[in-house]
Amino acid sequence: MTFDPETATFLIAGPVKIHPRVLRAMSLPSVNHRGDYFHGVVAEIRELLPVLFGAQGHQAILSGSGTAGLEAMYAALLRKKERTLVLANGNFGDRSDLIARRYCENVTTLSAPWGQHIPLEAAKKELEKGDVRAVCVVRNETSVGLQNDLAALVPAIKKSGALFLVDGISAVAGIPLPLEEWGVDAVVAGSQKGLAAPAGLALIHLSERGSKELASGTFYLDLAPHVADLRKNDTPWTPAVPLFLALREALLLLQTETLDGRLRHTRALAEATRAAAEALGLQLFPDPAYASDTVTALRNPEGLDDAAVRKVLQDRYNVVVQGGQGALKGKIFRIGHMGIADWPDLLVVFAALERILARAGRLRTPGASLEAITRHMP
Repeated sequence: MTFDPETATFLIAGPVKIHPRVLRAMSLPSVNHRGDYFHGVVAEIRELLPVLFGAQGHQAILSGSGTAGLEAMYAALLRKKERTLVLANGNFGDRSDLIARRYCENVTTLSAPWGQHIPLEAAKKELEKGDVRAVCVVRNETSVGLQNDLAALVPAIKKSGALFLVDGISAVAGIPLPLEEWGVDAVVAGSQKGLAAPAGLALIHLSERGSKELASGTFYLDLAPHVADLRKNDTPWTPAVPLFLALREALLLLQTETLDGRLRHTRALAEATRAAAEALGLQLFPDPAYASDTVTALRNPEGLDDAAVRKVLQDRYNVVVQGGQGALKGKIFRIGHMGIADWPDLLVVFAALERILARAGRLRTPGASLEAITRHMP
């Protein structure tokens, strides 16, 4: 079979597959982004954003990737001389560290090996010193398939009075992130992850305190005018109009499904994926206690390299999964199961994996992974 992007089974860690309704929304002829029609679209999006974040607050929408959202958040809320605490245990935690250092000269970075949980006790000790202005951390580290237990940090952050800044790009609408309960002051979501909209928009939610702490650090990504203009159903600069139209449609789909419904569905797919992998003798890369619900990172099967797995999946079975990043390139592969991923997608991926293992003489029990998945299906 020749790879065909229009019909492929597409399960990567983002961007994710997109509903036909969302795709069709982008086919509308050009509209005036300063006219009444588009202002009405933005008004509807503004009213729907609490469905995505599960909380009321102050929001901004940036025409840019999730990284643009992170830079906007850090530029607006970090201060050059005041101490920032960055917690990292993967590629995206490292990225937060790099961005934070552009806007703060006093950064303390606590790192854990990729695939291990963030160093909670060390972080609590730093917070006890009382001079940390902001804590920057990733909720869901897709590079290693691990979700960080931020709830365990909440009491220490609240006691310290530090701002709580979260990279939620692959967490929002994918794994629980109770913003009000945890006292999160700012979180960035990516349109192309749990929401299942096209890539290219960064969605930012701010608490009341977070909105009051905003300062100008950049021009295009200055959060204050983005927040202020969204309240007026507008944007400060020319927006990516087709992406806004798609965003509205994706939010309407989420509203129908409900945020809790999507979280439950994503969790069920994750549990089925892990069970199917175990049935085939495949090993999780991260600490299993913190395995992500949006993406499962697996070590390459013993004796099979990356090309023998992912390339064959794509070229022979029209299945797309994702490889590792950085030091993990060629060592792991990742199966995304967020957004509108569904049970038939998992069945196709694991049926193909079984054939690859069978051809290599490494399939222990034919059909074991498919049986594991069906046991988890509702």
